[in-house]
Amino acid sequence: MDKTGGTLAEYVPDAHQIVIEGQRHARITGVVDVESFHEQEAAILTEAGMLILSGEELKLTRLDPDSGQVIVDGRILSLEYEQPSLKRGLFGRARR
Repeated sequence: MDKTGGTLAEYVPDAHQIVIEGQRHARITGVVDVESFHEQEAAILTEAGMLILSGEELKLTRLDPDSGQVIVDGRILSLEYEQPSLKRGLFGRARR
């Protein structure tokens, strides 16, 4: 469920932007949470869904929860949105 009470499929995201400068600097807005952050991968929950950012020597340069902005520096190799999963716990996985 999202903040409006509907499912992710029904949710129309607020303003969400990703600006990449020279493959070395990414500014991401509309950030809800940073699920994980490592030197090679970051899982960032945005208003448009889970964003997986992959790269090398990634650094979380700025995290501003008030404005929902994250700045990542390093060599950015890929960005990918994860599809929402319909699986629910162990039982959901066992049925597939």
